[in-house]
Amino acid sequence: MTLLDIHGLTIRTADGHTLVDDLSLTVAGGERLGLIGESGSGKSLTTLAVLGLLPDGMTVTGSIGLAGTQIVGAREKHLTRVRGRDAAIVFQEPLTALDPLMRVGRQIAEPLARRQGLKGTELQRAVTRALEQVRLPEPDRIARAYPHEISGGQRQRVALAMALACEPKLLIADEPTTALDVSVQAEMLDLIDTLVRERDMAVLFVSHDLAVVARVTDRVLVMKDGRAVEEGDVREIVRRPREEYTRALVGSARRLESALDARRAR
Repeated sequence: MTLLDIHGLTIRTADGHTLVDDLSLTVAGGERLGLIGESGSGKSLTTLAVLGLLPDGMTVTGSIGLAGTQIVGAREKHLTRVRGRDAAIVFQEPLTALDPLMRVGRQIAEPLARRQGLKGTELQRAVTRALEQVRLPEPDRIARAYPHEISGGQRQRVALAMALACEPKLLIADEPTTALDVSVQAEMLDLIDTLVRERDMAVLFVSHDLAVVARVTDRVLVMKDGRAVEEGDVREIVRRPREEYTRALVGSARRLESALDARRAR
């Protein structure tokens, strides 16, 4: 069953500059789609549009259906219900998503209390469980900490815990490992892969690195200058790219075969 259905999506600035041009894609329940392209290709804007989070001044036309809700033109109160329940997002830099003045535990607790009605001891246990699920050591200590008191890798795990806390149908991951060093990046990718598989969750994974996308997705859509230029099974895209632009991405990516080997090992 189709969970996310984007058709003819076009995003323009206030002065009429087109940033995403007539984009169409689908993601089925439990499927993992990678959006890949250079900076400025429109991939991150596409993910923001899915949750109605585009900056003010941009105009959106086309259709975005998410779990039966039409996102384009929806009122904020409807979008608020969709966020966290139907789809949640993890950004590249968790400091932009975490409130620096609020303890980690409280930031995870707020959506749980609001959407699931948890409170008291039950809420506290749910927060601890969310931190344990993303393999954070000493979850009680992490819950009491402020974002600046934990490492970058730990902050990204906290952001993932927040995104998964209310068990959304779709996880949007926008360059979630780019700011991490190589070893921490690999751990984070394996964690995301494990958690979404356990939950049979759909994923829309954004990256400029084809090796990263090959490691965690089933299908790839390549974007350039706001348009889709190629789409297909991740193995086919990696081994037999049709478009010149895709061939350049394949040529510039490192660790591609090891990424496919990691898929086969699972």
